[in-house]
Amino acid sequence: MTEFTSHQPGTVSWVELATTDQTAAVAFYRALFDWELNEQPIGPTEVYSMFQLRGQEVGAAYTMREDERKMGVPPHWNLYVTVADVEESARRAQELGGTLLAPPFDVMDAGRMAVVQDPTGAIVQLWEAKRSIGAKILGEPGALCWSELTTWDPDAARAFYTALFGWTARESGPGSPMPYTEFSNNGQAGMGMLRMPDGMSPDIPSYWMPYFQVANCDEATAKASKLGAEILVPAQDIPQTGRFSILTDPQGARFAVFTYVS
Repeated sequence: MTEFTSHQPGTVSWVELATTDQTAAVAFYRALFDWELNEQPIGPTEVYSMFQLRGQEVGAAYTMREDERKMGVPPHWNLYVTVADVEESARRAQELGGTLLAPPFDVMDAGRMAVVQDPTGAIVQLWEAKRSIGAKILGEPGALCWSELTTWDPDAARAFYTALFGWTARESGPGSPMPYTEFSNNGQAGMGMLRMPDGMSPDIPSYWMPYFQVANCDEATAKASKLGAEILVPAQDIPQTGRFSILTDPQGARFAVFTYVS
């Protein structure tokens, strides 16, 4: 079991789905990953849908805000990175060329957060834990196992994230099918980065995407398709590492499933 009671600064510690149909999206992911559900009220008519494994939180979902919809923002997964001091990290992000979209604020007694856009356009949430550390399970079937940035400017993104979070970067070697950067936090690999593929519309912003571990990538991909997901990248191997596929859920949020080499 890979359960946590705290996260080191620099850890991608929480994933959160912003969706246009919370009820349908929650049903989709629960069916796909066998997640339990704990819904918490966050207003007179809204709830925050907490996904759980063995009674421990692994992620959440909420209904997208109206201002996001008006701007044409599609359903998406938000990724949170634990920091020791959210005010200091938000200030540092701006010094490094990031944009502060939401200054630090309290999330009740759960923690304190800020929303930052990196210099290449991708959005990341900063999380200073109080009552809630974020995900209590990582790196096992049904939980987040990898986070990946697709960006228009890998050099600018590499400089930003290594300086902001202290991540170290390792580039793919010669002969790799595509240039890829692996980020590590305190020696623990958990994030990756690649350049936006050729032919993509320049209107598509850089973005972060979660990978959820599954016992069998092909079976999970087929199950997701039957549940209404669109397969963007069919199941394929990463030599000596594992097998993955990339999908969009029925509302349009992009995510990946991954099985490690046994």
